[in-house]
Parts: sequence; C-alpha cells; structure tokens
Amino acid sequence: MSVSVLLGILATVAFVLSTTFVRRRYFSTLSNIPGPFVASFSASLWHLWHIFTGHVEEAVIEQHQKHGTFVRIGHNEISICDPAAIRQVLMSHMDKGPTYAIFSMPDKRYVNQMAEVRCSEHMRKAKNLAAGYSLTNVVKTEPFIDGALQTLRTQLETSGSSKFPVKFEQWFNYLAFDVLGEATFSQSFGFLATGQDIGDTVANNIFLRLYISILGHFPWAHDYLLANPLIEYFNLTPSMHVFDTCMAAIKSRSQNPEVRKDMLEQWKDQLAKYPNRMDEIEILTNAVGNLGAGSDTVSSVLQGFVYYMISDPEMLSMLRKELDEANLADIPTFAETQNLPILQACIKESLRVHPPVGFGLTRIAPTEGVTICSRHFAAGTILSVNIWAMHQLKSLFGEDAAVFNPRRWLDPSQASKMNSVMIAFGAGYNQCPGQNLAKLELYKTCAMLMRDFDIRMVDPEKGWKYETYFTVAPHDWPCYVRRRTV
Repeated sequence: MSVSVLLGILATVAFVLSTTFVRRRYFSTLSNIPGPFVASFSASLWHLWHIFTGHVEEAVIEQHQKHGTFVRIGHNEISICDPAAIRQVLMSHMDKGPTYAIFSMPDKRYVNQMAEVRCSEHMRKAKNLAAGYSLTNVVKTEPFIDGALQTLRTQLETSGSSKFPVKFEQWFNYLAFDVLGEATFSQSFGFLATGQDIGDTVANNIFLRLYISILGHFPWAHDYLLANPLIEYFNLTPSMHVFDTCMAAIKSRSQNPEVRKDMLEQWKDQLAKYPNRMDEIEILTNAVGNLGAGSDTVSSVLQGFVYYMISDPEMLSMLRKELDEANLADIPTFAETQNLPILQACIKESLRVHPPVGFGLTRIAPTEGVTICSRHFAAGTILSVNIWAMHQLKSLFGEDAAVFNPRRWLDPSQASKMNSVMIAFGAGYNQCPGQNLAKLELYKTCAMLMRDFDIRMVDPEKGWKYETYFTVAPHDWPCYVRRRTV
C-alpha cells in the first residue's frame, strides 16, 4: 500500500470522526442538555469508564446533583431524575432500550421477559406467566422456604461455633438459588446443604454481571459471543449449569405429574389452556431468567440490609426489641413480618439506599416523540431513569438522603410521599415479575437473622466493597456470627 493511499484512508477516517463529533456535540436536538463532555459525542465511552471504575450509580447521582433533572449521559441518551419520570417514562408503554436484549440466555433464541424490548410482546409474556408469580401462589411455597432458612441458620450456627468468619455474599446467593429452586421446581438445588458453589454457578454470575454491563452497550456483539448457539453447542456458556438444571427439572416434571402447584406447574397449566399463546421454550426461557436474575438481586438486597443494620447499633437495638416482643414463629412467617413497623422501615430504607440495580432503566421515545417533565424528546431518544439517583432525591428524602436512616419511614405522612418514588423493583410493565417471592424471602430472612444472631464485621473500619455491574454486588466484608441469647 502506497503512502498516498494510506494518508487518504487516514484522512477519510479523521473526516468521518470529526464530522460525527461535531454533529453529535453541537447539532443534536439534545445539544443544550448538560452532561459529561465525552457523553455528548459517544454512546458508550462515559458508561464504560464508570463500569470499569465500578460505580456508574455514583456518577449519575453526581451529574444530577450538578445539573438537575436532565443529564446527557450518551450522545442519544438522557438520564431523568424527577418523580414525574416514573409515571411518564417507566409506567408508559414505550419500548425498552436496546441494552435489555443482552439478557437472552443462554443464547439469542431464548428471549425471556427481561430480554424482550417490545412492550407489546413483553406484556403478552407477562400475562402468560403471571399466575406463577402471584402472591397467592408464592405464599404456598412458604413452608418449603422455611426449610431453606432452617438450613441457612444451621450453617451459620456451625460457622459461629468454629469461629471462622462468614462470607454473606456466598450464603445469600446459596439461599436465593435454593429458594428459587423450591418456588420454581419444587426442589432445592442443594447449595445451602452442601455449602458449595455447585457447578461454579455463583462464580459464573460474577463474570456474567460484568459481561452484561459491557455488552449491554454493544448488544449486536452479544449475538456473536455468548448468544451464539455454537457457544451452547460446545457447552461454553457460563450459565449452562443453570440452563441444564432447568431442562432436567422440566423433563422430570413430565414423568412425575404428582407435584405441588409451583411456578413451573402454573406455567404448564397456562400452556395447556392456551397452546397458541405460548410454548415450552417460553417456559424454559423464563425459568432460566428466574434463576439468573433472581439470585443476584436478592443476595444484594440481603447484604445491604445486614450491612446497614449492624452499622447502626441504635436502630438494631430498636428492631430487636420489636422482634423479641412479637413472639414470632421459629421461622418468622410472612404474615407476622407485615405487622412489624420497625422491620418494615429498616427493609424499606435498605432498599432505598442500596437498591439491587445500579444501571438506568431505559425506554425509547416512540415515532411521534414524547414529552417528559415538560420537555419534548425526538423519536429514538433513549430515556433513562436511575434507581439510585431517584432514591436520593433531597426534595423528597431531605438533606440526609444519602444516609441510612429508617426513622424517616416511621412517619406515615412522610412515608406515603417517599413510597411514590420507591422503584427498587422497577415500575410499569417491566417491574420485577418475581418481586412477591423476593419480598417474602427478604422479610422472613431479615427477621430471622436479626432476632437469632449477633453479627459483626471482622474489620468495621474497612467496611465493604461493591461494584455496579448492572446488579450491585457487595463483597469482601467477612463477619463473625454467633447465635444470640435472649
């Protein structure tokens, strides 16, 4: 290749890049919205930098505190932090942003509810699966969840007597997987009983969190990587153990019809009633999505609750007094926990300051455009609502919005206002379908742990670490645990 040809290629590339920069930076309909400089001409660079530093959520909060309601966080993406955005963006029928397509697991043939970006298709799938997620159905699983909690308690007692510190990031993941197994398939996966990461499932989830965070900005590349059917064919997908477990459970179900009405059975009933509305693949896809999404989020929420409670001795003392005086069952029932206002306040506050998802929840402006908080956005604009930023609005939560303070929830008039922006489980048609199960597990586990155990960090001064890889994943805060005597 001659020097002149090479120079010509370089000049062409430079021209294309410079004109793209100028057009996006200065001639976009979003040009007058403030935000980080690099975000004004790139869809991904600003996001990727903060993914690698581990705290996208902090960066978004900082930008909103600096610029207000609207922040340009990508050349075609606007983050919106205003209570009205919950209704106007998340509770609308706009399609989801392209990032969600990355949740097709184990490959692109398996589009679960989370991965479905089309509102109409998402709602169709949600209708098919709603019976399995209903609170009426989930509560029937409670006795079997009690078994998982009894196993967790036994394991923590054993660890306490051995004087070895406990890693809650492991045990809460084990609990979440076993509870999901009971609720979905009427069987525990055995994580708690063995105390082992079976099939490296939890370890693989750590990789998948980072993968989803990065490839979510390049969903087209997902089709050639983990979403490539060849990856599944050669058994290279990190989620294959979960996938195989779901396949085996569904297969064994066809040979063993004498089972309780778990989620799988509810979905199979729907398939029998409406064979033209869904198929076996949809059931399998949703079961895999259940295990993939449900374990990380529940573990994150439980860790947040324990961490903040043991960091606030006065609040912990108030909660324990309430729990001790309530004469709860050996494993507290969900119904009992709903009558404990201090427990309710502590859980709500931990969900507020440490929601399990740190990335923005995105929607796409429709063909005719859309007006959000009195500002019009053109068709195709990505509109993002960040849960962490919304949960730290000082206009609603006060100057101490970033501080864990459950007392704020004990005033009923104030609590009703704050509840209106609590979106830890999402909002609208894309809210977490498994939130009834998550809440049941959360309330029972938190009540049991705070009543039955004394927990202290090995190094309180060091605190914990966490990164925001779509879900927020705390780690490295080992704790000493011993059975509490009252």
